[in-house]
Amino acid sequence: MMAPAVSCRDSSRATVSVVVSSNPKTKTHPPTSLVLPFSNSKSQLSLFSSHHEFNNNNRNRVAQTSRKIVTCSVSGQGNPAAKKLRLILDSPGVHQGPACFDALSALLVQRAGFDYCFTSGFSISAARLGLPDTGFISYGEMVDQGQQITQAVSIPVIGDADNGYGNPMNVKRTVKGYIAAGFAGIILEDQVSPKACGHTRGRKVVSREEAVVRIKAAVDAREETGSDIVIVARTDSRQAVSLEESLWRSRAFADAGADILFIDALASREEMKSFCEISPLVPKMANMLEGGGKTPMLTPFELEEVGYKLAAYPLSLIGVSIRAMQDSLAAIKGGRIPPPGSMPSFEEIKEILGFNTYYEEEKRYATSSSQMSRQRASSNVYGIQRRTSDDTEQRSQRLQDPVVEVITPEVYSSNGTDNSRGPFSGIWSRTLRVKITGRDGFEKLDVRIPAGFLDGITNIVPALGGVNIKELLDNAAEEPGGKLLLDFNDTIGDMIQVFLE
Repeated sequence: MMAPAVSCRDSSRATVSVVVSSNPKTKTHPPTSLVLPFSNSKSQLSLFSSHHEFNNNNRNRVAQTSRKIVTCSVSGQGNPAAKKLRLILDSPGVHQGPACFDALSALLVQRAGFDYCFTSGFSISAARLGLPDTGFISYGEMVDQGQQITQAVSIPVIGDADNGYGNPMNVKRTVKGYIAAGFAGIILEDQVSPKACGHTRGRKVVSREEAVVRIKAAVDAREETGSDIVIVARTDSRQAVSLEESLWRSRAFADAGADILFIDALASREEMKSFCEISPLVPKMANMLEGGGKTPMLTPFELEEVGYKLAAYPLSLIGVSIRAMQDSLAAIKGGRIPPPGSMPSFEEIKEILGFNTYYEEEKRYATSSSQMSRQRASSNVYGIQRRTSDDTEQRSQRLQDPVVEVITPEVYSSNGTDNSRGPFSGIWSRTLRVKITGRDGFEKLDVRIPAGFLDGITNIVPALGGVNIKELLDNAAEEPGGKLLLDFNDTIGDMIQVFLE
């Protein structure tokens, strides 16, 4: 009887399927086959060459060390999200990953077509606490937020775990907690506590020995859980110490079992290239800090040329969210709502959040719900009789109420043949133009509505709610088109004008 296949992962990043015979008398060596998940022959050849190069290098190292770190898990077990991420790492090209901060932002990343995403401690600290990324947010808060994110999407998510929230024992707990939360990968850095945000001042790192031990503890935690979570080892020593120190630490992290290497705040393209040349079989991650970081902003093609595999964009989503909310609040405070083009429609919002999917699935249970409703209704005969009696009394009462006639534009036109000036004279055939010009000189709004529907104006520009536009219309009913009825500045300095056309 043949034993189950075992999937082993070593630092070459190639997956090897080893078939182990269950017959103890068998003396032959088990066959080894390389699993190639790509149909492209060039990709297969490249992966095979990498695997072959690793085996040659490993044979040379056997004489120098008696222990080689290999993590194995029985086929069919492990972390499915991590498996997806490893397939991404094995595929060609640079893979872009925007940083999310909650379930909604992660869902939008997935809907935009990205293969994976990151969580950003900077963004989560901002969105959840309203505080800077200076060590305020805790392990528990990050795990809780991460679980909400991973449950909202099907793409793999790499979680920001700061410095592991303590000593190596804390690091092990952190890794196990991130695995349980559904993360595909985890980023661990070598800063002291409390940490400082990347690309900012005041960063300090722990000793070399402690930095390496953190990564070893993370690898041990992964092995103990039988997971395959991807470990991203980050060093902040480029700014805290020197480029040489950051390169040394990256090599040590790779030897300790890290799957991806990441030096934050590299200051030039040359430094980025030097980083990608060390431990060439280990993928590298670039942090493309939007809006003015220390690292040069390169295109995905340029990053691939330098030697990177992953590109993170940490501030885009939280940054544009902050600006959009500021603009919307300024509009509301100025007596209006955000311009239609600045936000999705209500229908689009419902589609994004899955209302339509919910309604479709709800139909599956409609029959059962209807039957229950009918059963409840038939069990209360007295209630039905009482309602019928009440309805009869209400109808009798309504017969005594005065009749209210609704006058439409067509009815008014047929009855106003004497051209007399009534309360609605001339209004139905006129149009109001509402124009808003920002204090920067740019046009923010220019709409036209029927003058008869005065309530519609306040829905567009609430600042006009206190203006008696009806009186203005009556006074200008005989004026020619283009009559300026209102011209004033709101509380934030935008110019609001109303014309009668």
